[in-house]
Amino acid sequence: MLQGKTSPVLIAFGANLPFEGQPPAETLGLAVKALSEEDVSLLAVSRFFATPCFPAGAGADYVNAAAVLECCQSVDPASLLTRLHAIEARFGRERLQRWGMRTLDIDLLAFGDSVLPDRETHDHWRNLPSDAQAGQAPDQLILPHPRLQDRAFVLVPLADVAPDWVHPTSGLTVRQMLDALPQADRDAVKPL
Repeated sequence: MLQGKTSPVLIAFGANLPFEGQPPAETLGLAVKALSEEDVSLLAVSRFFATPCFPAGAGADYVNAAAVLECCQSVDPASLLTRLHAIEARFGRERLQRWGMRTLDIDLLAFGDSVLPDRETHDHWRNLPSDAQAGQAPDQLILPHPRLQDRAFVLVPLADVAPDWVHPTSGLTVRQMLDALPQADRDAVKPL
């Protein structure tokens, strides 16, 4: 355990392209190992799951996972996000297209019960209509991740490691958010 630690931090991983000849599942495993540093402790990692590409038809299927971290109080959401982006870059991530194929994607899902930058902005992005999501991206960190409650490929792995985490704006647990999704979406996420 870290001294002066933060509340649990939730992370999601995904990949659907090989990196330097290794399949996406290997890349995810290496990325998980890269997270642990002296000011970040890895508390739990989910199983790896095969998931349909999102959006449908946009490329090869994904491998997804989730993790729970604990950070020293000196680590804030912005600095952690910078670290996650650096790990993505180390594994060949290029940000060329929103929701495009990738060698590695690491999303900061939640930082304790923080709502960033504020409740109004979070609610705007969380309630953005589906057709607007593909063309719009926030220019600042939004926490919890505004699409968290909508995606089985995030919630199924997250239920492995943090089923009782409570979303600070909806009041729902990970398990409740997952149960609210269509059964077909949940069934499409398969353990490797």
